[in-house]
Amino acid sequence: MIKIENVSMKFNLEIEKDFSMKQAFVDLFTKKKKKNKKNDDFWALKNVSFTVDKGEVVGLIGSNGAGKSTLLKVVSGVMKPTSGKVTVQGVISPMIELGAGFDGNLTARENIYLNGAILGYSKKFLDSKFEEIVDFSELKDFLDVPVKNFSSGMTAKLAFSIATVVNPEILIVDEILSVGDIKFQEKSKHKMMEMIKGGTTVLYVSHSLDSIKDLCTKVVWLEHGKVVKIGDTEKVCDAYYKDQMK
Repeated sequence: MIKIENVSMKFNLEIEKDFSMKQAFVDLFTKKKKKNKKNDDFWALKNVSFTVDKGEVVGLIGSNGAGKSTLLKVVSGVMKPTSGKVTVQGVISPMIELGAGFDGNLTARENIYLNGAILGYSKKFLDSKFEEIVDFSELKDFLDVPVKNFSSGMTAKLAFSIATVVNPEILIVDEILSVGDIKFQEKSKHKMMEMIKGGTTVLYVSHSLDSIKDLCTKVVWLEHGKVVKIGDTEKVCDAYYKDQMK
């Protein structure tokens, strides 16, 4: 379903600075010497390889900056890897940076159609699912309020409700089960379990080892862009926990 072969991803940390007028003045007055460009290359991923079979729920764990979210973006097609290859068989529904496709000046009602269109849903389909989306989001009283006035939790609720209105073949998930209040978190987890039982293939990032253990059939541990360990959920999570507690 998903085959990741020797994937590496490089970023140049100097590029954004070079085009910053503010940084130019700072460098001028501090007489800051420019670093060698080679030293500004940051490898977010280094020769990452593993497969996700149909119906599998694979968890990605690792400390902040390990490369987990970058890998999800590469698999989703948001980023093109510097080297390596990703093969995906099936339609992907990415849940990365929930609400990123919203227009803050539009109401929740309008954003349902906007975000739904971005995800590839037709107006006819969204019309038929509108009440279901609203009910799940628990935002019926805020439909005509501009999203810019929403809290981050409310925005995430709306985005999650739109993204999960269908059961996708492949679900790419980045830390979304921690959105909203405790009640909504439980509802989100239940929805995820329904999709998993329905045969959806899942690639799931979370810092919650309990959540990983509850949902995942296999775990990939990343650190500094490299694969540390792949295998049984309990064993890999326990090894990661012991390493973090040193």
